[in-house]
Amino acid sequence: MTAILSEFELIARYFAPMSGEGAFGLLDDAAAFTPRKGCDLVVTKDALVEGVHFFPHDPPDAIARKILRVNLSDLAAKGAVPRGFLLALGRGKRQNEAFFEVFAPALAQESRTHGCVLLGGDTVKTGQAFFCITAFGEVPTGRMVRRQSGEAGDALYVSGTIGDAALGLRLRLEPDSAWAKALLPNHRDFLLDRYLHPQPRLALAPVLLAHASAAMDISDGLVGDCDKLAAALGRTISIGDVPLSDAARAALALDASLIDVILTGGDDYEILAAIPPGKEMRFIKEALRAGVPVAKIGQLDSVGTEKTWLGPDGRPRDFARRSYTHF
Repeated sequence: MTAILSEFELIARYFAPMSGEGAFGLLDDAAAFTPRKGCDLVVTKDALVEGVHFFPHDPPDAIARKILRVNLSDLAAKGAVPRGFLLALGRGKRQNEAFFEVFAPALAQESRTHGCVLLGGDTVKTGQAFFCITAFGEVPTGRMVRRQSGEAGDALYVSGTIGDAALGLRLRLEPDSAWAKALLPNHRDFLLDRYLHPQPRLALAPVLLAHASAAMDISDGLVGDCDKLAAALGRTISIGDVPLSDAARAALALDASLIDVILTGGDDYEILAAIPPGKEMRFIKEALRAGVPVAKIGQLDSVGTEKTWLGPDGRPRDFARRSYTHF
């Protein structure tokens, strides 16, 4: 039987070695952190809960990568450079030493890759496991890209492809559905991987900083997140312009109703951005130079105008559920 480490053994063995400057080896009750001169501190927080955001038997390394990456995705959308993070974890019955032998090295590798060091946190015992990160980033003073600062006439762009992770989750939940059984193995593997391993668009952060009037990461579904970014503004968005992967197109060809899953399911961790007129071409070129494909899906309209999603037939389309919600 694998042993259960004490709280202090757990911290000393697995987390102290990856801690960064200002963390004091995780031997203090707090860390010291100083933003670089001329920079504002950007702070974000996201959690993963067992049975809600990950499956009980998901690989520990995938959970480690996902919990940091979903927070880095928020920093990227703000135009921020990652600097550090705090980790709070609730250890359930499955989080024994064997779990942390895989979880901790994966988290340490993610930390090194993205230059985001562990500064501290907390550990507790709980019936249902959870992992919660507070991440810190930096932007030049006064320059953070806000979520609701777009204006009428701005074009709406998204990075990457939309709906892959939501389809991957649906494959996990409904493996015996007709479309799931008919999907080619390579398409199935791609969608499942997109659910397990989100890719934060940190390379796009400086491009957003230079050109975006507003931005946010797409975590709760494109339709609902467009509602959040546009706020009181109208918007016209073409479903046919939403970028899809080959795997998502294959799934959609097997079951047309999956378009709702693609557009409202969430877990994309791509970027939704509003780009003012006159900046679009430079935004596209610099995004591609950074290795991040972007696609125009619509535009923001004036206050009081329609909030329209146009289907492939050009007719307005509505959604019974616009995004993932916790409550």
